[in-house]
Amino acid sequence: MSTTTLEATRPSGAQRHAAPRTRRRRGLLGALGLGPFGIYLLLFLILPTVLAVSTGFLDGQGRFTWDNVTALADPVILKTFWNSVWLSLLTAAVGAIAGAAVCYALLGVPPTHPVRTVVDAASGTLAQFGGVMLAFVFIATMGRNALITQWLLGIGIDIYAASNWLYALPGLILPYIYFQVPLMVITFSPALDGLRPQWAEANLTLGGNARTFWTRIGLPILAPSFAASYLLLFANSFSAYATAAALASQGSQIVPLQIRAALTSETVLGRSNLAGSLALGMIVLMALVMAGYAAIQRRAERWRS
Repeated sequence: MSTTTLEATRPSGAQRHAAPRTRRRRGLLGALGLGPFGIYLLLFLILPTVLAVSTGFLDGQGRFTWDNVTALADPVILKTFWNSVWLSLLTAAVGAIAGAAVCYALLGVPPTHPVRTVVDAASGTLAQFGGVMLAFVFIATMGRNALITQWLLGIGIDIYAASNWLYALPGLILPYIYFQVPLMVITFSPALDGLRPQWAEANLTLGGNARTFWTRIGLPILAPSFAASYLLLFANSFSAYATAAALASQGSQIVPLQIRAALTSETVLGRSNLAGSLALGMIVLMALVMAGYAAIQRRAERWRS
């Protein structure tokens, strides 16, 4: 290449100075674009979290105290956390297995097929169908005087013979599974869609069959995504409030309801600002779950890439 050509392709001094200014300008515009989202996070996530946690270290007169934090070791509070944990573990397990089965059934259906479109749309809707509306659905269908209850009574089956279960802790299992399954379909479908046909072809070329494909290729690749989805379902169940508040008529058997009781009553365990320490325990547990979810997701993305 001649000297004239090299000089023509070499950036001039003005161009070398203009490139950093262009990058800074784009960075500034990007920061301005994220500004509203940052304000939203500050006002509705960071600030409430800081206030909730800080009140756990203050007494009724605003003085520092460890009494609220030590209340987390109270047997009543420990039982409340255990109720939330086992309820979340159970409903997340059922939702993850049932949702994965739905995803497997849709494995051979093209993304543009009407069945796939209907399932995706229904999953997106039902995953958000919670709160008071979901509680009303179960009361109207399985309440003491509801349609299914009366129909079962007509054939000699009393589903309330042992206890008033729908309005107690066991009654939360079915409503929670109701929105856990579609959420699993939404989060786990991309992992199944990421299985490449070339992997199945390579398995067949090497003399494998369907069993060897799933045991040696499919399940190991999908395991991180399944675990990450399970943790997401656990967090979703652990933090659910409105459905439980509408169904549970007595007592505060899970952490969100215990926080409500602490906020509306100053006589809970004789300690004020107990809601702050409950929120602190909840935030610590959720932070651990989300850290595990992020680590597993990074591993899954690396395997799929």
